[in-house]
Amino acid sequence: MARNRFAPDFDPDCGDTSLSSARHDIVIGRWQGVRDLLRATGPDWLARGHRVRTLAQACIGSSTAESWLAAEPYSADALLLRAATETARAFNLAITAGRGVPIDQERVDGAVTACLQAAEAYLDDPTPWISLISVSRLYAAGVRRQELARWWDELHQRDPYNVEGHLQILHYYSARWHGTHGLMYDFARDAAGVAPPGCGLPVLLQYARVEEYRYALDTAQGNRSSVSLGQHWDNDGAVNDVRRTWQRWIMGRPTGEEIEPGELRDLNYLAHGACHAGIEDIAVALLRMVGSRATRTPWSYTGDPEHQLVKWRKEFRLRS
Repeated sequence: MARNRFAPDFDPDCGDTSLSSARHDIVIGRWQGVRDLLRATGPDWLARGHRVRTLAQACIGSSTAESWLAAEPYSADALLLRAATETARAFNLAITAGRGVPIDQERVDGAVTACLQAAEAYLDDPTPWISLISVSRLYAAGVRRQELARWWDELHQRDPYNVEGHLQILHYYSARWHGTHGLMYDFARDAAGVAPPGCGLPVLLQYARVEEYRYALDTAQGNRSSVSLGQHWDNDGAVNDVRRTWQRWIMGRPTGEEIEPGELRDLNYLAHGACHAGIEDIAVALLRMVGSRATRTPWSYTGDPEHQLVKWRKEFRLRS
């Protein structure tokens, strides 16, 4: 009997079935399921952030966020979804325009205003501050250092170990946006250094390494064969970063604790780093943890995601 071929499941909801149901409501033009989902999520900031970002992507081409806000204009959840949707739409405009081409500043200003309104509606929520820091990248010259620091303080006070919030600052500090490789790596190392055991912040170093690769790819105008980074993935520093992240994050978690849907992309980043660094014992353990629950990034930056996952599993002799 032929063995079944391994096939990763690139579920955008990362296994969050309640989120999948709410996204289906958006497709058929209903906002009530989205309202019920976010109400049930409450102050679970990890789940709330993951769900809002995914719902916002689904709302980009629809009027769902606006319809809900029109029906419930004082709903903090509706204001939050509108802010995240405006942020996602602004990034879509930037992608369409192409790197280096500024978009209408009024669109960015509108997203910023929506984020601030959402923040005022639910004072404890870190989520609108994450969207705010994210959309600030779209200003051609960035934002004033004092303003970014203030927004970061607001986020940090609400959820000091929020990985997605840290990731948005890391992107801002990257050479692709408003910083340098050095500034980006310094931020990632500082964050990793203060993370308690079991916290995912050390994985920021894997995001930084992928960001550096993406910058080189942009410079090469997408031609992977002309990107020459030597031992980018498997130098001593890269290997040590993967080992430390594994030890601090994964080994620091309570035994048997499940990876949440909002952490799945982080797990894929660490698995990607371990594979490319050639650390077989950690790579095998992480690929087993990932299983078929794959995310397209970061695999898509180094080739076809499915082909890579199949290749690494075959190389490490993992059964499907």
